[in-house]
Amino acid sequence: MTTPVKRLPAADLDRILAQTRALWPDARGQSFFFAGGTGFVGRWLLESFAHANDTLGLGLRATVLSRDPAAFAARAPHLGRRADIGYVRGDMRNFAFPPGRFDHLVDAAADTDAWTRGRPSGDIVGTVTATTRRMLDFAAAAGVRNFLLVSSGAVYGRQPPELARIDEEHPGRPDPDDPAAAWARGKRVAEELCLGPAAATGLAVKLARAFTFVGPLLPLDAQFAVGNFIRDALAGGPIRVAGDGTPVRSYMYAGDLAAGLWTILFRGPAGRAYNIGSDEPIAIADLARLVAEVVRPGAEVAIAGRPVPGRRLERYVPAVDRIRRELGVAATVPLRDSIRQTAAWFDNRSAANL
Repeated sequence: MTTPVKRLPAADLDRILAQTRALWPDARGQSFFFAGGTGFVGRWLLESFAHANDTLGLGLRATVLSRDPAAFAARAPHLGRRADIGYVRGDMRNFAFPPGRFDHLVDAAADTDAWTRGRPSGDIVGTVTATTRRMLDFAAAAGVRNFLLVSSGAVYGRQPPELARIDEEHPGRPDPDDPAAAWARGKRVAEELCLGPAAATGLAVKLARAFTFVGPLLPLDAQFAVGNFIRDALAGGPIRVAGDGTPVRSYMYAGDLAAGLWTILFRGPAGRAYNIGSDEPIAIADLARLVAEVVRPGAEVAIAGRPVPGRRLERYVPAVDRIRRELGVAATVPLRDSIRQTAAWFDNRSAANL
C-alpha cells in the first residue's frame, strides 16, 4: 500500500506566492503542460501552481505527463484529485500528444536514474536529447508560446578550481571522454536544440541552469549529499561523508528555486540562460558538521577519506549576478534554516519513507 507523501509546508507556499504574486495575473485563464511534474522540482512547481490558482482565483489549468499517474495520485492525492490538474500517461521520449492547445510548457525532468541506470554514455545522451525533441515537437503541435527548460549547471563541465563562481558566459563543456558526464552532455545538446526553434519559430525558450538544492521532498537516499546527511542525523548518526569532504557546493532552498523558476518562465527574455542556485560556498565536510549542529547536536561526523595534497579542488558554485540583476531572483532562506526546515518536514515520517 502506498503511503501518501506530506504536502509542502503552507508557510513555504505562502512565501513562494509572495515572491511571485505580481507574475500570475498575466497568466489568468491560461493552460500549462508539465513534464517532470512528479519529481522533486516538479512537485514544488505543481504545489505552488495549485496554491496560486486557489488563492488568486486565476482559472489556470495544468496537464502533467507521468509514467504512472495512478501511482502519483496515490502518493500525492491532494494533487492527483484536483479538477484543475489533469494527467497524461506516457514516457517523455514517445508520449502521445494530448489534444488541445497550451500556453506554457515546463520541462522539469531531472529523474536521471530512471533514464540512465546501466546504460552506456551514448545511450544516455541520446535519451536526454530524444526527450527534448519530443517536447519541442509537442510545443509546435500544441501552439505553445512559452517554454521553460530546467537544465543544469553541469552543462559547464568541471569548474576550474581557481574560479570561485561559474557564470553563464563560461565556455566550458562536459568532458566527452567522461562516462559520468553523459547526462550533462545531453543537457547541453538539449539547450542547443531548444534555442534553434526559438530563433526559427518564435517559441520563447527560457533556460534555467539549476545547481544544488535542499528542502522537503528531496530524496534522502539518492546521490544528494545534503539529503544523505539529514537522513543520517535523523537516524541518530553518525553522519557519514563518503569522500574526503573537500568538494565545495552551495545550496538554495527549494522554495526559492520554485519562485525563481516561475520568474524565469514569466519574465525571462526568450533565448536567455540563467544560473539558479546559491552563491554561498560550503565544503562538504563543513556541510556535514552544520547538519549535525542543526539537526542532531553532538552527532558524530565520520569522514571516510583524507585530503590528498596537491589534488585539484572540486567546486560547483554558480555566479548568480545575472538572475539577481535582471529578474530580482535571489536565495532568501539561509542554509541553516533550509536544513532545519527540511529535517523538520521529514522528522515525523517513518524510517521506511526516509
